[in-house]
This record gives sequence, C-alpha cells and structure tokens, in this order.
Amino acid sequence: MNLLIVEDDPRVSDMLRRGLAAEGFTPDTAESGAAALARLGNVDYDLIILDLRLPDLDGVRLCQQIRDDGDVTPILMLTARDRVDDRVAGLRAGADDYLTKPFAFEELLARLEAINRRRRGHPAEQCLRVGQLTLTPDMHEARCGNQTIVLSAREFALLHCLMAGAPRVLSRTRLLERVWGPDADVTFNTVDVYIGYLRRKLGQCDAPPRLETVRGVGYRLVA
Repeated sequence: MNLLIVEDDPRVSDMLRRGLAAEGFTPDTAESGAAALARLGNVDYDLIILDLRLPDLDGVRLCQQIRDDGDVTPILMLTARDRVDDRVAGLRAGADDYLTKPFAFEELLARLEAINRRRRGHPAEQCLRVGQLTLTPDMHEARCGNQTIVLSAREFALLHCLMAGAPRVLSRTRLLERVWGPDADVTFNTVDVYIGYLRRKLGQCDAPPRLETVRGVGYRLVA
C-alpha cells in the first residue's frame, strides 16, 4: 500500500517511515502542506497520515483542501491536541480517523488497518481469544469472562500483540518495536514495566491466561 506521511518533525517522520516500511507499506514523506499537495498531485496514495501542526498550512485546512480538490484518499490525522473540539474539527474537515500523540505504534497499525477495511468494505476485525480472555480491537475492549479490563492505549496494544502471537514467545525487542515503534526512545525495562501492569490487571480477573516470562527470550500468553 502506498502511504503518504505528512509530518514536519524529522524524528517522528523517520520513525513512521521505517516502522511502516517494515510492516509492508510503501511510505513517502512530506514535511509541509505544500510538499504534500505536490506529491498528491503526482502520486495516487492508498492512505495519508496527516499531522495537525505544519509549518505552512494547518492540518485541518490542508485536509479540507484535499477534500475540496475531490481527493477521497483516507486520512488518519495525528496531533498532540486531545480536546474534543480539535478532534471534531479534524473529522469535519474530512479526516477518517484521529490519533493523539504520544501513541502506541501497534494502535497506529490497527487504525490504518481499520480504515483500509472500511474503504474496501471488509468486515470488522474479529476478536482475539486466549482462554477466557477476549480482545475486540475495533471496540478497544478487553474482557475476561464477564469482567471488563480497563487498559490504557499502550497496555491494550501490548496485550493485542501478545494475544495475536499466543502461544508463541515474543521477544522484548519484538514487543518494543510493535508497541512503541522501531525508533522509540525507550528501553527493555519499559516493556518489563508494562508487562507488570498487565499482570496486575489480569490478576484481578477470574481464570485469566498466564503471562509467562521465558528467561532470556521474552514473554508469552498461555491459556
């Protein structure tokens, strides 16, 4: 899939480009609204990741201009602004989804996949199940039996990765790259801390799957 990343922060742009390329996308980058419009005039993209703050053109105005030009390419808007009116403005300008910074890389991938499914008319992603634990990505819902598990975005992305890979062992390197992104400025200790968060939350449920540590290798979920 051809994908355009419109982001003026070189570090964020490079992280997204490398991470998405590793996941099978073909990403291009543009550092400004003018550069984005130039690329859109010459290349047909399947998806656009659009930062709200650009040096020459506000992301909402750029989104509106893209739609006014008749371009219906799906747009995922990225921004550090998390107020409701900011999200509403972006969606009303024509964005298909909205993700606030900082975000889990796994959640970014899930949202891109969801946008693409809607565009192609595919059914919603089915829930994942490990023993009594179920995860419904499209609803951001985790349940163990009849109990709901309240998770942060990062915890949800980590659990999603573990459940999708279960019962295989996933290395801390793999978890870090999938959940935080390949260039995230975090250490393996961060992965261990979030594994601890998940263990405590799963431990509050009846008959949860085991979140095992495989010494020297990584972690796995076992029903």
